[in-house]
Amino acid sequence: MRELLEKIEARQAAARDAADRLRDQIAYLTDQLAAAERVLERLQITRETLLEIAGEDDRTSDLLPSAYRQILALFDNADDGLHAKDVCRALGLGTEPRHTEGTRAKLKRLVSRGVLIEAEPGLFAMPHQ
Repeated sequence: MRELLEKIEARQAAARDAADRLRDQIAYLTDQLAAAERVLERLQITRETLLEIAGEDDRTSDLLPSAYRQILALFDNADDGLHAKDVCRALGLGTEPRHTEGTRAKLKRLVSRGVLIEAEPGLFAMPHQ
């Protein structure tokens, strides 16, 4: 019987050690998670601020290159959205694939930054506010 109790005590000690190691790991990971969440929060605030500034009516700021400002100016009066070819025509760029694909790439960049939305495939518009 004594031998069995000693084995149980040895297992308890091993389990306590394992639990202590896991608690230490949890504490370390909790600190790491908190730090990562702080970075995410700061980046989200920065992104929202930049989008807020970029989305203001004064699009002549130096935040966007002139080509992007010209594109955004077209969307101020486009209620139903625009296709890349429409943007090319309005800007007098031509409608060859090299022009429309370059314009489409710019429109997609504006979508990825939250300045425009792609209401349906190939149709770009200002987000509803």
